[in-house]
Amino acid sequence: MSQFHVSVLLQEVIDSLDIKPGKLYIDATLGGGGHALEILKRGGRVLGIDLDQEAIEFVKSKVESSKFELGKDIVLAKGNFKDIGKIARKNGFAEVAGVLFDLGISSYQIDKPERGFSFQSVGPLDMRMDKDAAVKAADLINVLHSGELYELFTKLGEERNARTISNNIISARGVKPIETTQELVDIVAKSYGLRGEVKPFMRARTSQKVFQALRIAVNDELNNLKAALPSALEILGSKGRIVVISFHSLEDRIVKWQFIEFAQKGLGSIITKHPVLPAQAEIDMNRRSGSAKMRVFERN
Repeated sequence: MSQFHVSVLLQEVIDSLDIKPGKLYIDATLGGGGHALEILKRGGRVLGIDLDQEAIEFVKSKVESSKFELGKDIVLAKGNFKDIGKIARKNGFAEVAGVLFDLGISSYQIDKPERGFSFQSVGPLDMRMDKDAAVKAADLINVLHSGELYELFTKLGEERNARTISNNIISARGVKPIETTQELVDIVAKSYGLRGEVKPFMRARTSQKVFQALRIAVNDELNNLKAALPSALEILGSKGRIVVISFHSLEDRIVKWQFIEFAQKGLGSIITKHPVLPAQAEIDMNRRSGSAKMRVFERN
């Protein structure tokens, strides 16, 4: 777990949060703790929230081997960021100077085959960020009817070949349940007319949107984000900031319009007139940062 997650737009996040010593900050998507530890280094106190218990344990071990004190400098809480207000108040973070959302999944989750997030490795069709959650990706694939699968892949994946993929899934599961990432990748490849072993580039090109749609649905990511942003604003103190990093257009659209609504209501101002993108040097070092967009809102 040494490379749990490479923090995206790290310096840009820290600059945007404008860290002040002794002030309170929330990292609502803790991951590998990269952003949270940078806040600590600059004197901020942090509440780190994550759905994934493995992320909590990983950051706990990093803090215990550092100069920072668990429970004092940083508080860790397992939970869903849609409940950020309740989690914050419970842990003494009722009024904070900044909240960070680094959306999507961590490098560790992608690279661990048994979590089932990646189309590049063979594993069970799981995709749960919270391993205690009831519904897995395999459940959706094997239960939803063709029209529901089509709607899922169209709305959450913006997949242009959704009809064919949905029909082929129905046909395949009529023979046996679809249980692994490889089985789903093969079905998608077939839907694109590919035969035999699928090269990594084409595997990514054909499967990415289907896997995205399933992951979003399993974890109810868009609804959680819609609930989290107003709750985050409520616990911000004066001049406090919300910083959001998104990785696809569905998330970015929600953030953009929610910030516009906040501004129209006179609740604060949008700091980033256009989303902040990673520099080419960062993309070269971490290709997964290529689709990142950061937006910032400041409360009055």
